Amino acid sequence: MHDVPVTDADLVARIATSTGLSPAEAERVVEDVLAWYREPVEEYVRRRHASLRTYGRRNEEIYAQIAAELRERLVAAPELSERQVRRTIYG
Repeated sequence: MHDVPVTDADLVARIATSTGLSPAEAERVVEDVLAWYREPVEEYVRRRHASLRTYGRRNEEIYAQIAAELRERLVAAPELSERQVRRTIYG
């Protein structure tokens, strides 16, 4: 996780209010979510590839799925072709 402090006190307060969490717990949740979306594209691609391989998926299916997932991420990742996904995994 990154050591970047959450500076959006309004967001933390909203999460605390809407969930019943303490402000400290809400801040932790916000930090965890932000860390999730700060994951560099290359790390995301490699992590998802390894995960999908664990479940027996074939590389051709995996490349297409990862490319589609990247298009749907809340924080925009660059659009990668299946070839670029493969090259990220294997160099």
